Amino acid sequence: MYAVIETGGKQIKVSSGQRVRVEKLPVAVGEEVIFNRVLLLRDDASVMVGTPYLEGVSVIGRVVDHIKDKKVIIFKHKRRKNYRKKIGHRQLLTVVDIQSINRGDAPEEVALAQ
Repeated sequence: MYAVIETGGKQIKVSSGQRVRVEKLPVAVGEEVIFNRVLLLRDDASVMVGTPYLEGVSVIGRVVDHIKDKKVIIFKHKRRKNYRKKIGHRQLLTVVDIQSINRGDAPEEVALAQ
């Protein structure tokens, strides 16, 4: 079973027991976080697709750590103008262990053709 959640303006595919890195959340280390914006839920026999989100479906995780991502270098220049600018950026991230995916009564269920 897996789900596609939306957090930080991005869509992330998660499954139970997985460790994911998301944009920084205002939650302390060790606390639970609940993702209610579930876009898709795939079970063994069915796929549920939200319009845009699934009602009653949530993903529960536990915050493990707050980290910084690798540095991304931004280099700007204009030819023949002696303009050069080098900037670095490190995105703040939260590491989350996905505990469980809670199914709800989502109306849109599509049977998989196997």
